Amino acid sequence: MKYGYLFLLVFVFSVRSFAGKVDTVSIYSNSMHKYINVVVIKPDSYKKKNKTFPVVYLLHGYSGNYSNWITKVPELNNYADAYQTLIVCPDGGFSSWYFDSPIDTAFRYETHIAMELVNYIDKNYRTIADKDHRAITGLSMGGHGALFLALRHDDVFGAAGSMSGGVDLNESKNRFQIMKRIGDTILQANNWHDMTVINLIEKHTGTAVKIFFDCGEKDIFIDGNRRLHQKMLQLKIPHTYAEGPGEHNWVYWKKSIGMQLYFFGKFFTEGK
Repeated sequence: MKYGYLFLLVFVFSVRSFAGKVDTVSIYSNSMHKYINVVVIKPDSYKKKNKTFPVVYLLHGYSGNYSNWITKVPELNNYADAYQTLIVCPDGGFSSWYFDSPIDTAFRYETHIAMELVNYIDKNYRTIADKDHRAITGLSMGGHGALFLALRHDDVFGAAGSMSGGVDLNESKNRFQIMKRIGDTILQANNWHDMTVINLIEKHTGTAVKIFFDCGEKDIFIDGNRRLHQKMLQLKIPHTYAEGPGEHNWVYWKKSIGMQLYFFGKFFTEGK
């Protein structure tokens, strides 16, 4: 495992001439009493009935939805082929931050992603249904969500990533509707402390989750990512951190997802 900075200067990726198939399915959430859409990208080899696959769960950012990733990065079809992996893109709502909200019981996206969705995918697709073949990552709000969910559900996810993640919620106190999910920064200050990844990591110093997070040098969340990296070094938590040229936009995330999937591909094939 590498530590410190890994500069995203060049990433050469070879893809095959064929592409995977994209399903859009609607899943009923018992915890939120509604149907929620999800995109499932299958490698071309999925048509071989005796083959099973690892899974990467790929979360969208604030104000996004389940279709963002495949719309903005159609190359995900090729990545699914190259890494022989199912890529699952859930809907996390406009601003759920992937929490089970302690102040609004209508928002239970932690339960939905980590339990309901994983169970549905394992039941309805040919997955390798264990944590060593299951990873989660995302951008911005989804980057925080992926690390948050993996740390709290390390029996479900064996590896986790974040791209430009808002890993310190205190950087965004009055933005991105976080208050609607976890409350006022004063009256519910404990939520702001306990539910932000940069603090949550302190309770998981012995985590076995393989972590890779990255951020662009001109990103709005670069300071928080650097602080998280330094804290994990101080706590001696193994991880890989990368940064390089880029801002908080799809130009950067299109590059970043290739690195993330390469990391997970090695995790799936090399294991612990």
